[in-house]
Amino acid sequence: MKPDLLFVAAGGALGASGRYLVSVATMRLVGPGFPLATMIVNVLGSALMGALVVLLAHKGGMRFAPFLMTGVLGGFTTFSAFSLDAITLYERGAAMQAGVYVVLSVGLSLAALFGGMSLMRATLG
Repeated sequence: MKPDLLFVAAGGALGASGRYLVSVATMRLVGPGFPLATMIVNVLGSALMGALVVLLAHKGGMRFAPFLMTGVLGGFTTFSAFSLDAITLYERGAAMQAGVYVVLSVGLSLAALFGGMSLMRATLG
């Protein structure tokens, strides 16, 4: 088996475990209803992705991308879960909540990615 695949798999296990822990913690803190946990991981993961892509490129560390970006962050953030949550809200008759969820998740994730990139660029000079 190719080493990169093992790194992606190991990173994916860590990322998925992190996503699960965020989901459990959010459920305990906020309760069921609005899919806040998925929104949190998508926004946080986007910020981390923005920072990592700049950091790894700047420091010549792209060899770590399979583990960190594809594995860890790919396992942590999933827009398939986002899509399912949005459709589930809509099908439950909560079309307004579904719309707010979609707009906030996408808008905040894009802003977080840009913010992560900008922060890392400013930090690295």
